[in-house]
Amino acid sequence: MPGFEFFGNEERKEVNDVLETGILMRYGFDGPRKGIWKAKELEEAITRVFGAKYAQLTSSGTTALTTALTVLNIGAGDEVIMPTFTFVASFEAVLGVGAIPVLVDVDETLTLNPDAVRAAITPRTKCIMPVHMCGSMADIDALQQICKKHQLVFLEDACQSIGATYKGKAVGTIGDAGAFSFDFVKTITCGEGGVILTNNEEVYLKCDGYTDHGHDHKGIDRGADLHPFIGQNFRISELHAAVGLAQIRKLDQFLAVQRKNQRLLRSYLEQVPELSFRVIPDAEGDSCTFLSWFLPTEAIAKAVVAEMKVQGILPGNFYWYANNWHYIKQWDHLKDIATLNNLNAEQKSALQKLRSTNFPASDAIMSRCISTAISLMWTEEQVREKGAKMAAIIKKVLSEATVHA
Repeated sequence: MPGFEFFGNEERKEVNDVLETGILMRYGFDGPRKGIWKAKELEEAITRVFGAKYAQLTSSGTTALTTALTVLNIGAGDEVIMPTFTFVASFEAVLGVGAIPVLVDVDETLTLNPDAVRAAITPRTKCIMPVHMCGSMADIDALQQICKKHQLVFLEDACQSIGATYKGKAVGTIGDAGAFSFDFVKTITCGEGGVILTNNEEVYLKCDGYTDHGHDHKGIDRGADLHPFIGQNFRISELHAAVGLAQIRKLDQFLAVQRKNQRLLRSYLEQVPELSFRVIPDAEGDSCTFLSWFLPTEAIAKAVVAEMKVQGILPGNFYWYANNWHYIKQWDHLKDIATLNNLNAEQKSALQKLRSTNFPASDAIMSRCISTAISLMWTEEQVREKGAKMAAIIKKVLSEATVHA
């Protein structure tokens, strides 16, 4: 990861097709565009590659989530259960539709703990939103059973796990809807972009309209469209879709390289018996964008991070526990309700409670976790060198910890 590492003539060709017509917008201008419809073509490719019946492109993963929440009728007063470990966009989308993010613990899958989800359900719970973090997936069967029992919406935030599968199905295509992000550092990039995946035609048609100001797209031209509901401008441009169209054709190549490099790197870390690895509900479906591993204690994890920094190999190794974007421990702006607009009273009350809410189970996991991003550009020699160096650092820190114990 990410796809931009393999940029080439394929992306340039698709972008140049658009530039030659001068039509950068995905809708209208039928004549001047000369049959060039990159967004439509990418949506068709997405449905083929990932197996969803419908795909609606958006301007980002965040707007994809926001659209999905809106179309699934989640709004003011509704509670959405989500994990303590995710990217800030997940709760931004929930807050943006007027709903209440209910944060619950993760387990060693680095995703929602089903027991924590069950304990968090109230009469106001409307949706369970697992976030398939770091290339792998949540315990989808368990979460779907909970949704079925309580008649809840199952929305998959699969923005970080493009290409991952669960029991043969692409993550993001299993729930009522799912979302991918195509931003610059995702497995497939459009530069900026996202997509909503669904197998429900009604959900798709509403997404299609909502992302384009409520246009029903049934008119002869945009001026003849009707507006059955209020929407937003969450459209992707033809330029961004063109990049994604070239990228999706390379997905199998991306995944093959990631899996090869991850397996080789893991073989070195497996030589350290004190180290353990992330639990993956379907190991064959791991997209392998990251290799996530656990040290015995928080202190040892921090010492390993410090030593990797000293030896110049920290870049690409993420210690999420101290990361400003991905773990609740650092989300002061959320807990302090540092918004530029006025949230509703129920949202404010829920966020205020976060100031005094602790998540010791999540802390115990995330404080010991390091995730190594898998590069598409590594040679086998570089992976072996990196693996040997990382294993040596971990052994050194463990040895020093034993001496000082």
